[in-house]
Amino acid sequence: MTAEGFIAVIPARYASTRLPGKPLKDIAGKPMIEWVYRQTLKSGASEVIVATDDERIAAACGAFGAPVEMTSTEHASGTDRIAELARRFDWDDQQIVVNVQGDEPLISPLCIAQTARLLGWRPEAAIATLVTPLDSEAEFRDPNFVKVVTDQDGWALYFSRAPIPWPRDGNLPAVMRHIGLYAYRAGGLRAISDAPPCALEEVERLEQLRALWLGYRIIVGRAAEPPAPAVDTEEDLEKVRRYVERAPRSLA
Repeated sequence: MTAEGFIAVIPARYASTRLPGKPLKDIAGKPMIEWVYRQTLKSGASEVIVATDDERIAAACGAFGAPVEMTSTEHASGTDRIAELARRFDWDDQQIVVNVQGDEPLISPLCIAQTARLLGWRPEAAIATLVTPLDSEAEFRDPNFVKVVTDQDGWALYFSRAPIPWPRDGNLPAVMRHIGLYAYRAGGLRAISDAPPCALEEVERLEQLRALWLGYRIIVGRAAEPPAPAVDTEEDLEKVRRYVERAPRSLA
């Protein structure tokens, strides 16, 4: 299946540890989830769905016209929340589904579409994702910046919070940072969600390692645009608010 008919799903939960109620935080008069939804609409997805377990988020989405699906409160990740929809709607195994993070109000529509196209071009892949170069040694050593190593054809070999590949001779290598934007084939998505977490995933706290553990292939591409800032804290939120205030009117 090609990427033309891809579905984008935005998982959104209220109970964020560091910033409770994050999807509903106001940015220039709109809740954050509305910003994510409207950016995702620009990607060309055939459907954009918000998947949540919270009636407050569902009500907010209904107010600005976003389709919403209520999902279980027991999900450990956004991936599991999307997999619930893949089972509910019995999406074809080859259906391409993009997981759009609900905490990136300025997410690039181009990158969403790029991720879907990348998976569409590689029928042997179960997942597609994007990377961007790391900017500094500090980021290289920071466990919050997930690093990825690929083979010569762009297939993921490993993802880690550790500084990989390690510069044995002291010269910092060309390191790629993983961007948390995924396109899945629905069949693989269901199978990966059904499997228990693997040891590597539990150690690194990176769910994509479960897919590699199970033998699914992940194709990696370099992002066409720089990644948008994610909102994890109140400070992050203020930065995005200030950016939107200075941004061109067309962004809204």
